[in-house]
Amino acid sequence: MEDSILKSTKKLVGLHEEFTAFDLEIVSHINSAFSHLYQLGIGLGAPIEDDEAKWSELGLPDHLLNMVKTFVNLKVKMAFDPPGTSYLIEAAQKQIDEQEWRLNEFVRVDFTP
Repeated sequence: MEDSILKSTKKLVGLHEEFTAFDLEIVSHINSAFSHLYQLGIGLGAPIEDDEAKWSELGLPDHLLNMVKTFVNLKVKMAFDPPGTSYLIEAAQKQIDEQEWRLNEFVRVDFTP
């Protein structure tokens, strides 16, 4: 599986990794999702700038990393290429809301002193 945050996110929104025309926009959406995660209590360090940033460098346990990847990919997909109907937008938003709830629970249970 691709370890580059930018490259793997591009694949999930349907862009070939060598197509760079939208990299700035995708990076911006990724960093926005990272900021959202920071507000939830999951600090991910510095924002990414290019395809050199790796998922493995975030230093998260695998079960949390998988939730973070899903959340970031859903948020980027919704911002970059939202669904065309209100029904699909609502369904995508429900997925994002569920991931956010699960991440909140993880922080509450695993990071509470």
